[in-house]
Amino acid sequence: MTSENVELNDMPIANFEELEFVIFCIENMAISLKISAERVYKAFTQDSNILSGYIVPCYDVLHSQGKEYIIEDLKRVMKSKGVCL
Repeated sequence: MTSENVELNDMPIANFEELEFVIFCIENMAISLKISAERVYKAFTQDSNILSGYIVPCYDVLHSQGKEYIIEDLKRVMKSKGVCL
């Protein structure tokens, strides 16, 4: 991977660490909700702007938190945006 930005649905991901964190969030939310990662990805990108409007912009703060905190925080964000899975 180069140092160039990775584009994911018009969402700039600045580096590999941010991409890994996005994948971490999607996979762990899927595990927590007992649904597929594909459904979570769709909910975060097509059904809302959680990925590009929250996870990526808040990467610096979120990635320093524990897994349980991140999952519960994302559940709160989903609820506030009316995303039901």
